Amino acid sequence: MEKITKSEAEWRAQLTPEEFHITRKHGTERAFTGPYHDAKDKGTYACKCCGLPLFASETKFDSGTGWPSFYAPLNKDAVAEKDDRSFFSRRTEILCARCDAHLGHVFPDGPKPTGLRYCMNGHALKLEKT
Repeated sequence: MEKITKSEAEWRAQLTPEEFHITRKHGTERAFTGPYHDAKDKGTYACKCCGLPLFASETKFDSGTGWPSFYAPLNKDAVAEKDDRSFFSRRTEILCARCDAHLGHVFPDGPKPTGLRYCMNGHALKLEKT
């Protein structure tokens, strides 16, 4: 997959201040405030920055956390994992594999069939409805 690289100024011009803070500066939206945490629409959730398809609505579930949660990515090559040791804890950060946008984190407390919970920031995603 070909990487997409832009300058900070280019990302700022493309994204809202909140989208930029979350995706480019590894921020997090407050629970229950972002888009899609309770969305039920069918479609594909893509990266807000580069449009790469990331998650199918069929894998979305209500985790009760206030963030859109999925039990699997659309394609394992669409997301990258990175060790995150911020906030005095150890977590696995999830990034867009094409543009390195911060999407959220993955936790081992999700439903079957994977047992994973991809806890994503709604401002890092865009839903392409079907």
